[in-house]
Amino acid sequence: MKYRVLPGGDIDDKIIPVSVVFLDVKEIEKSGLSQDDAIRKVAATIQGPAAINVFDMDAVTTTSDGIVVEGAIVRMGASDNGKVNNEFGILPMQEIILSDELVEKEPHLKQWKKLFPEKKMFRGPNPKDKKIPVHNVVITGRASNNNSATEMMNIITMDEVLFPILGQLECMHHGDVLVGMTGQVISVGIGMTVAEMYGRVFPHPQFEAGDTAHGSGAYAKTLKQYIPCIVCDKKVIARLTIRALQCGCVPARDIGCSPVVLSIARAMGTPIDFDRITPAAQAELDSIGCTREWMKQTSHMTAEEVIAHADEILPGVEQAKKYHADDLLVEKEI
Repeated sequence: MKYRVLPGGDIDDKIIPVSVVFLDVKEIEKSGLSQDDAIRKVAATIQGPAAINVFDMDAVTTTSDGIVVEGAIVRMGASDNGKVNNEFGILPMQEIILSDELVEKEPHLKQWKKLFPEKKMFRGPNPKDKKIPVHNVVITGRASNNNSATEMMNIITMDEVLFPILGQLECMHHGDVLVGMTGQVISVGIGMTVAEMYGRVFPHPQFEAGDTAHGSGAYAKTLKQYIPCIVCDKKVIARLTIRALQCGCVPARDIGCSPVVLSIARAMGTPIDFDRITPAAQAELDSIGCTREWMKQTSHMTAEEVIAHADEILPGVEQAKKYHADDLLVEKEI
């Protein structure tokens, strides 16, 4: 069974507090192991704290702002010094069943219905499966794998890394990633969620498109500002966001009003539902320069132009350095 590891340590003076393991369900199936047993087998090979994520690359998932993407984490684990906590060290993600009723409640899923109706979807866990209240997290020893495996922490040193799903999927795709500091824009952006059942962060529909999960005004931009993060190349998020817009998704109505989504809609001159941006969300956006006036200063760039110039158009990670994922990850086999 092959798997790949991002070793914990230091990348360009950014602390990665735990090792992160990427395990494909197809490799597990070939081994004949269950997913839980595969996580434990891999954990036994790793000294120190680790987050272990199992991927189904034939499934789909959503980003926090509602973009449907190919590839999904279906199970997450946490280990320390080769061991996995028996009670709360492993947690499966809940399969979502596509229906017209669901798309009506969660309009961002029109992307799923239009593009990938044959694929399974996974986002976060079912609360009934959770042993730890509130957070969608697994913990063993020092290792915490939180928000459905997109935020890892050493809970002794309190060092943390944000590893959004698109950054992890680029590792699975052998693509490029940006390693840097989360900064103010992403700190605000991760709060601009959509309402979902069994979501990556929230188990029940809570904050709809156009609202903020943070509700902390100008303070929101500081929440994760000085935490390292590993994200996808900006051309990737531009392409996927444009695809959502082309499926008829409108920022603040169907998908979240994150700074990246708003920047792309502004560049292309596509609709933004200004009336659905709540005062709380607008206050956070104002704090990083995404004012109502700025949003209305539109261009009419083509999709190809936006993707080609994504590095200039899209805000995001600070102090970023681009790496080919294969240069950061180590392939192993047991």
